Amino acid sequence: MISTKGRYALRVMIDLAEHQSDGYIPLKETADRQEISEKYLEGILSILVKNNLLSGLRGKGGGYRLTKSPEQYTLGSILRLTETSLAPVNCLDPNREICAKMSECRTLPVWQGLDKLINEYLDSITLADLISSSEPGNDYVI
Repeated sequence: MISTKGRYALRVMIDLAEHQSDGYIPLKETADRQEISEKYLEGILSILVKNNLLSGLRGKGGGYRLTKSPEQYTLGSILRLTETSLAPVNCLDPNREICAKMSECRTLPVWQGLDKLINEYLDSITLADLISSSEPGNDYVI
């Protein structure tokens, strides 16, 4: 399950992509548009800045902006920073100990296949795809 942090990170990145021609966007503007607490948003933005997905500028005229074009950001790359894991089961989580039953697990290939599908799918969608989408119901509420 994708956490609130991951969903909000996607919403913020989409918002900044839609407003990239405005230069640095103040935290307050993004928080107001997305109806996210400024304090909670600060934590998400610091992760994104630390990993060079965003650049931040302090002071008057400051705020946040994308470091690359929207086509260069995949949903997978964003979610991997904000989520503990995208693995469908604990035994595939790279941060966990290797499961003692892995060598005899008959369901492991199913979970590995699902994990591959999840990652390939999320890596196939860019911010540009989401901001250019005009299908009804695609109002990017995640």
